Amino acid sequence: MLDDVEYEDSEPPSIGLVRSAVPWDDVRDHIKIAHHPILVLPEGSTQYAGAYWTGTQMAVTGDLGSDQDQAICEFREFLRERGES
Repeated sequence: MLDDVEYEDSEPPSIGLVRSAVPWDDVRDHIKIAHHPILVLPEGSTQYAGAYWTGTQMAVTGDLGSDQDQAICEFREFLRERGES
């Protein structure tokens, strides 16, 4: 489990925010247990990605933008459209 996750929960669904460059294996392990979506800034990237648990595996959506607030909004909308909220 990741220890330093902050949450943006001003509206559903809550989205976990982690420090940049967290290894994908750590994100997957956390999501597998906690089952809540996480916004990630992958190492070497300027674009945020969202990771969430589908029920059987982790799924990732990229290209959410370089601004964290914008990425949160886009990821939240993405999750709602797929019924993951």
